[in-house]
Amino acid sequence: MTQTCTERDRLPHAVFLKRLAGAPTATSVDGRLGNGAFLALRLVDLLGPGSEPAHPDAFRYQHAATERMCRELPATSTETGHLTGLVRSAAEAFRSRNPGQVIPALLAYAHHLEDELRLEEALDVLESLVAVAAERLGCSDAIAAQLRIGRVNRKLNRFDAADMAYALAGLLAEAAGDVHSAFLSRVGRALSVQARGNLAMAEQSFHEIAAEARGAGEREIRAHAEHALGTTLLLRGQVAEAIIHVWRAFEFYEDQASRLRTLNDLGVMLLALGRVDDAERALNEVVRGGGARDNVSNALIELMHCASYRRDRMGFERRRVECESRAEEMPPNILADFHLKVGIGSARFGNFRKARALLGEALNVAARSDLHELVFRIERIMAGLHDCATECETKPHTGAEPAISTEALQEVSASLARLDSVPNGRR
Repeated sequence: MTQTCTERDRLPHAVFLKRLAGAPTATSVDGRLGNGAFLALRLVDLLGPGSEPAHPDAFRYQHAATERMCRELPATSTETGHLTGLVRSAAEAFRSRNPGQVIPALLAYAHHLEDELRLEEALDVLESLVAVAAERLGCSDAIAAQLRIGRVNRKLNRFDAADMAYALAGLLAEAAGDVHSAFLSRVGRALSVQARGNLAMAEQSFHEIAAEARGAGEREIRAHAEHALGTTLLLRGQVAEAIIHVWRAFEFYEDQASRLRTLNDLGVMLLALGRVDDAERALNEVVRGGGARDNVSNALIELMHCASYRRDRMGFERRRVECESRAEEMPPNILADFHLKVGIGSARFGNFRKARALLGEALNVAARSDLHELVFRIERIMAGLHDCATECETKPHTGAEPAISTEALQEVSASLARLDSVPNGRR
């Protein structure tokens, strides 16, 4: 189990107070939402087994104060809706003496925070769920919570904690005969292996999972495995093969969020082969589809990268400004990638001094977060920057390199073109 927020910060839910402290003013929307979340979760704490049961009058007083705070939050905010529902669920759970009634609201709120890239806050909510429900947490909810804890820790690059949560989810799933969740646990652990840089082991794991999922009739798991196999092959430099696996995942996925994430990765791979038109088609579909903030941020970064690839200075600067507006909320892997690709763009436009500074910033972010594969990639690019500058001084620019093309890639290209005529990319 990961460390509780109390142990990390010496105060329960301190991460929400950090949001309040970081707001421009205590009355700003973000500050008020942070304070509201802190109070709502402190109310939920009264349901837990770790202390004496709250006196009914004390609970009613704290509930009334928290409910009043929620009524003062912006009614149009999605987070306000989650907090209002959480406070309502806590009151119902207290009246029925059943802490389990608050679980759906906590899971929904954690999911919202994760989508908004508030990963530390999402982890706090998930750990609160486990602590409050304790032994009353049903098997399916326990599995779901551990899978989500594993995923959030993985996104935070806390791979040991992620692996522990995934492993626990797998044990619980196997004991319950939950084949689907057991597969999800294996996919999550293999993704952590990939993120640590052991690409050969990750590739082997995804091949095995995809084959077993096909035999078990687990279409969604096969989609996850094919998708992850594609991203692993990309990291190993086998880009054309990676694209085929990722497109296969797109066809297997049923939910729109997963399909948009797949298109994002597909855009990265297509650009790597010089297929910039196909890449922009996939990435623009992601931006139009919206959804998870991290996915849209990644798509905007890649569209900025496409613009520098085309040597479109105005397009590059426009996308750079869009990305910078999101930089404060980017997790380390996305922030490092942003600095990296702004640096590459600066080099493409001949500003090598600025490029080196930006690549250095990308390297610092990646190194602080133990993003080993990204560190190695940035170091290789920095090492070649001098040769690139010399070449640019002696050779005129002749435009983007020609795209690599195969019959399989042409089929993917044609399929992407058809997405424009179908709402939300559905076929």
